[in-house]
Formats: sequence, structure tokens, C-alpha cells
Amino acid sequence: MKVGIIQIKCCADSEANKRKLAERIDEVSRKGAELVVLQELHNTLYFCQTESVDMCALAEPIPGPSTEFYGEIAKRNGIVLVTSLFERRAAGLYHNTAVVFERDGSIAGKYRKMHIPDDPAYYEKFYFTPGDQGFWPIKTSVGMLGVQVCWDQWYPEGARLMALHGAEILIYPTAIGYESSDTPEEQERQRIAWQTVQRGHAVANGLPVIAVNRCGHEPDPSGQTKGIQFWGTSFVAGPQGEIVYEAPQEEEAAVVADVDMARSEQVRRWWPFLRDRRIEAFDGLTKRFID
Repeated sequence: MKVGIIQIKCCADSEANKRKLAERIDEVSRKGAELVVLQELHNTLYFCQTESVDMCALAEPIPGPSTEFYGEIAKRNGIVLVTSLFERRAAGLYHNTAVVFERDGSIAGKYRKMHIPDDPAYYEKFYFTPGDQGFWPIKTSVGMLGVQVCWDQWYPEGARLMALHGAEILIYPTAIGYESSDTPEEQERQRIAWQTVQRGHAVANGLPVIAVNRCGHEPDPSGQTKGIQFWGTSFVAGPQGEIVYEAPQEEEAAVVADVDMARSEQVRRWWPFLRDRRIEAFDGLTKRFID
């Protein structure tokens, strides 16, 4: 399967971001992409650097204006499209939601981010209610897509449940970057850890992984920090964790990567992790901590 990866720098003008994304989606579609994946909260700057109720005005219903916009793009190009939107479910109730569009522009499904961080410059708990749909893959014409969002990518449980529910590929729209006070060595350790844990999900489940991150610097509107330098490095890994494609750290990218979807079957024959799981011994996984 040919997969379009679109990594961009966002600006304060949401309409400009959407126009740029539309152009990039058209570009990778012309190159043969069948599935296109966008980064997390791609319509706007990453507004979670501060806590402000005014930012809630950015949220939209699903279906809504953005789903209409991206649905038309998916239909025009005949692609399956993975987007990431700020969902207004009800007054005062919001989610960080990935929406998947089918080739005809219809909504194939959505996934509400389950794990919500609350760290300096990543104040997502102020805005987002954790998802309540569980870890179910979305059925599309290109396969069963195990879509999660950013902070979810650090948790092997979500990846495993997606695999157990029949996902054929794991997908993570992302917005993650460096904290300016960390040393260059620490920043690099964090970036490599981010990629390594997701490659581990590929290996443990015998599935390809797609992670699409933002790039560029976004200032902190409050001035309390020096903002976030998003580290890019969007990548595609195969079912043994091998890197199929890796984007630059600082530059935008709109590329098409070839993913051999048939390899997962053979890899799972070589490494039958699902066969050998000791499921009768895993009760502790449902506890916060075992004292």
C-alpha cells in the first residue's frame, strides 16, 4: 500500500493551514498515495501550551465544517484520509479526535484520544476529555486502521488491543517536541525513545506503524516558556520495527512510502507472539499499580 505522510509547520491562520494541507494531500495523491495521514491538531497552532477557555472556540462538531472540508478532499483524490480534529461533543465537553474518511468522502470512523497528558506546555487535560470508545480499529477500503493519537503511542496496551481487535496497521497523528531547558543530549534521548517505543509496538504486534508529527517552532503565547520546537521525524516502520521512511527533524515533508501489508502474516509466523501470550496471567494489567 502506498501511504502519504504529510509533516508541516502550522501557523496562526487556520484557513492557511487547511489550504496548505489540501495542496499537500493533492500532491501525494498524484504520486499514488492510497492512504494519507496528517499530524495531530493540524488545523491550528498547538494551543495546549497555555490554559485558556477562549481556545475552546476552536472546537467543532463532528460532522462539521472540517469534516466537510476534508471529506471533499478525500473524495476528490479517491483516498482514505486520517485527520486529527478538536471535537466539540457538547457545550463544555471536548475531545482530541482522529477522524478517518473513506474514498467517497464519507466518515469511516473516529477515535477519541484515550491518554491525555498534563505537562508544562502540554496542558491537554484542561481541554480534552479522555476517549470513551475503547481501542477499536476503523474498517476502510485499504484495511483495518488502528488509529490512536500522540500520547497514546507510549502505551503498549492500546497497540495490543488494536491488534487483538484486528488492526492491520497502527497509526499515530502526533504533536511532540523539545522543551527548551533540556540539554541537547536529553532532547535527543527523548526523540529516539519516542521512535523506539513505537517501533516496539510494530515488533510486538507484527504490524506496520505510521507516526506523523508536526515540525517547526511554535511560541508560547503566555511567554512563560520558550515555546515548543516540534521534532518532526515522522516515520513508517515495518512489522519487524524496520524503518521504511523517516522525515527530517525540522523541514516539512510530503512523501509517499510503500508499505508491504502482506509481510505481517509471514512475520507473525516467524514470531508468534499472539500464540504464546499467557493471557491467564495478565489480570494485573487492569490495576493502577500492584503493591
